[in-house]
Amino acid sequence: MSTLLDPHSLDGKRALVTGSSRGIGADTVGYFAEAGARVVVNYRNKEKRALQLVEKIEDAGGTAIAVGADLTDPASVAAMFETVREAWGGLDILVLNASGGMESGMGEDYALRLNRDAQVSLLTSALPLLAPGSRVVFVTSHQAHFIRTVPTMPEYEPVALSKRAGEDALRAMIPKLDELGIEFVVVSGDMIEGTITATLLERANPGAISARKEAAGRLYNVSEFAAEVARAAVEPVPGDHTRYVGDISGFTGS
Repeated sequence: MSTLLDPHSLDGKRALVTGSSRGIGADTVGYFAEAGARVVVNYRNKEKRALQLVEKIEDAGGTAIAVGADLTDPASVAAMFETVREAWGGLDILVLNASGGMESGMGEDYALRLNRDAQVSLLTSALPLLAPGSRVVFVTSHQAHFIRTVPTMPEYEPVALSKRAGEDALRAMIPKLDELGIEFVVVSGDMIEGTITATLLERANPGAISARKEAAGRLYNVSEFAAEVARAAVEPVPGDHTRYVGDISGFTGS
C-alpha cells in the first residue's frame, strides 16, 4: 500500500474506522496513519488481526490502538467511545465502514440491526467526541444506494435494502450534524473484488462477480476503494453529500 494522502496532512487528527481489522477498513486506517493521523482499529471478533495491524502501523512510525466492539450492542459501543475519549479526548474522522447481513446464524433481522439501527446509534453516541470541522463517512455500494430503482442479485437484496435504510437514516441526521459543524459524506462504490461480501456472493451465486465485472468494465480492488474512502474523509464534500466511486451509468441510465 503506497502513500496516498500527503505526508503529515493528518498530523494531530484522530480517526476511527469501524470494521477495520481487515479489508477496506484496514487499508483505510493504513492510509490515515501514513498521513499522520492517530487511528483506532475497530473489530468485532478479529482481535488478533487488529493487534497485528496496530503493530504494523506502529512499526512504520504511526500511532494506533485496537478497540473491540459489537456495533449492535449499545453498551459495547459506549465502552469503545469511552476508551477513545480517555486515550485521545475525541475524534476528527469517523468512517462507518462495518456492515454485514450475509453471515449465517445471525438472525433474520441482523442486516437491518447492523446496517441501519447500529449505524444511527453509533453516530449518535459519537457526537460528543466530534468537534466542529470533523468528518463522518458512510461506506456503501451502488447496489444498495440505487436499490430503490435498480434491482440487484437476489442474494444481496436484503443487505442492499438494509444499507439503503441505514443511509437514509443517517442522511436524516444531516441537519443536526450541520448545526454541530460536522460534515457528512456517503461513499458509494460497485462490488469490490477481494471483500468478504464478494466472496459470499460468489459462493451463493457462482459467476456473479465476474458477470458484474464484465458489465462494469472493471471493479475496484480493496486497496483502490479504500483510497477513495480515505480521500472522502479529507476532500470537499459534494453538494449532495455523495461521492461515487467508479462508473454509475448502469445504475442511472446515463
